[in-house]
Amino acid sequence: PIDQLAWVVDDLDASMTHWAETLGVGPWFLIPHVAVEDFRVDGVPSPVDMSLAIAYSGRRQIELIQQHNDAPSMYKESLDAGRAGQHHIGFFRRDYDDRLNRALEAGYTVGQSGVLGGNVRFTYLRTESDPGTIAELVELNDPIEAAFVAFHQASLEWDGNDPIRNAGT
Repeated sequence: PIDQLAWVVDDLDASMTHWAETLGVGPWFLIPHVAVEDFRVDGVPSPVDMSLAIAYSGRRQIELIQQHNDAPSMYKESLDAGRAGQHHIGFFRRDYDDRLNRALEAGYTVGQSGVLGGNVRFTYLRTESDPGTIAELVELNDPIEAAFVAFHQASLEWDGNDPIRNAGT
């Protein structure tokens, strides 16, 4: 199943506020200036500076991403092409290597990749022609799963107050 729907936005604060106040999605867990290790676009290192926010709508994770610099990335590619908005679908898997190999064998190519927190690998696959959006594969491990479970639980208990929170709180 698809675990995540993600948007690239120009103004993360405004987007979180819109989703919370207009769409009733929240609370948002903000990760400013994400520390991404070994970030590569089409195999070439890139010093991307981005912030992201995560919330849940039902069982589905929603992610908002804002890039702060002009470093190459698939986020910047979309924004430069006038495609702010829905960017990719995400799959969280413990069998990351097997899933990535299967995708590459199926003809998909790596658009960008990196490591979060020293141990969470992610890969964006260039799949724009089929199924029509980018696919991201995220390596699921116990700490990241625990964070996602906590974010989801917060959404179930959310009363509309405190709609934007630091991910560490």
